[in-house]
Amino acid sequence: MTVTLRLHDTRAQQLRDFVPIDPSNVTMYVCGPTVQSGPHIGHVRAALSFDLLRRWLQRRFGRVTFVRNVTDIDDKVLDNATDGEPWWALAYRIEQEFSQAYAAVGILSPTCEPRATGFIPQMQELIAQLIERGHAYPAADGSGDVYFDVRSWPAYGELTRQSVDAMEAAVDADPRGKRNPQDFALWKAAKPGEQADAAWDSPWGSGRPGWHIECSAMAKRYLGAEFDIHGGGLDLRFPHHENELAQSTAAGDGFARYWVHNGLVTVGGQKMAKSLGNFTLASDVLDEHDPLVVRYALAAAHYRSSLDLSESSWTEAEAALGRIRSFLERAQHLPEQNDIARAQHEAQADARGTLLSSHAADLDGAATASIPGSFADAMDGDLGVPQALAVVHDTVRRGNRAMDDDDAAGAERALNEATAMLDVLGLNPLDPQWRRADDSTTASALDGLVQTMISQRAQARADKDWAAADRIRDAIAAAGIILEDTSDGTHWSIDG
Repeated sequence: MTVTLRLHDTRAQQLRDFVPIDPSNVTMYVCGPTVQSGPHIGHVRAALSFDLLRRWLQRRFGRVTFVRNVTDIDDKVLDNATDGEPWWALAYRIEQEFSQAYAAVGILSPTCEPRATGFIPQMQELIAQLIERGHAYPAADGSGDVYFDVRSWPAYGELTRQSVDAMEAAVDADPRGKRNPQDFALWKAAKPGEQADAAWDSPWGSGRPGWHIECSAMAKRYLGAEFDIHGGGLDLRFPHHENELAQSTAAGDGFARYWVHNGLVTVGGQKMAKSLGNFTLASDVLDEHDPLVVRYALAAAHYRSSLDLSESSWTEAEAALGRIRSFLERAQHLPEQNDIARAQHEAQADARGTLLSSHAADLDGAATASIPGSFADAMDGDLGVPQALAVVHDTVRRGNRAMDDDDAAGAERALNEATAMLDVLGLNPLDPQWRRADDSTTASALDGLVQTMISQRAQARADKDWAAADRIRDAIAAAGIILEDTSDGTHWSIDG
């Protein structure tokens, strides 16, 4: 089997053929949230970008070990704590808000989700190695801070193609004890007035880890000294990822072989950020829009592009999903398809926890054969989801034409292909995960009303009262419901 997946590698600044260290287990680390306050929609878009990549990698290679961290100790977390809610309680509450937002839009749980506070010994061990190798030093003022010496590592700046002299000074530590303005903190000494339980003993004094050291320590713990992909938002390239790369490679580790960064959500062309006050909370978006619509809207743009969201983004996504849903519901009423569709949905419900494993069947087998080559080519071309969605919609149109022409075989083929593609993208409207808690009751009530009107129309037609039959059909159509008269009865669906 030859896999032709190509990804844009930030470090190489070009597309590269993706060749994993172990083709049977792709390893991937993604920077997760700093849990200082609730997630905005930009955080969800970032997580979704790597959810889509993970799903496609799993489809292609069969297994992905996916690690996403939680930064639960940080200056911002401490700043937002209150007497009534200690920093650790705040961090846990906000972590749950992120998890709920991710789950709402169908982002799969990571293989492992380590918290920074659980890996202090590993971070201290890495800091000690860097000091021993001559790449880090305790602050000259005896404060207890420890810094990475950027000038001791000639490759520093290679990820973002910068020279040290052109970089701004690091602002995450007291400059008085630093050799170079660009040196960054590996360990931060405890400061007067800070919460006593936000510090740990170390060889350099009581304190807490710097922001960058945690990812290097946790990635190595779960993925080894060298792993396949490191992901994160475009805004993390510098200084965070630059510093991660430097400290890990200076310690002797190969670290990430591919660096993948997603584009940002913007507002009027400006990055959405809490610090700028121009953010939209994920909870507000999810309260106003169906989660599947949110997933579609966030996925529809290429993952590396900026995404400027507006009300039309949700409207367009809802319309696109309506067309897909209408086709799926219509096609599943094909007599020969009913039992197959029912079995597929039951299997999906039973296998929710292992959804992607079921998709990762032998690539030369029937499961992969149902995915059009144009869809696979799009996904293999640096995760071209917009082009892949175009294939989905082409397939939907082809399936509708087949049903219009009474081509059952063509309709069934289109249904199978569309379902396979939508499952890969996590966008199948008929997947049980998108059924809201009140959907079954609402759907049952609506079905009862529509079925009553269908029966009344059938009786009018039997009585040859064509005017009454037409009035009923027009009333149903005015409500946005499509009727389809078939040999096995009249079926209805919502007009998308």
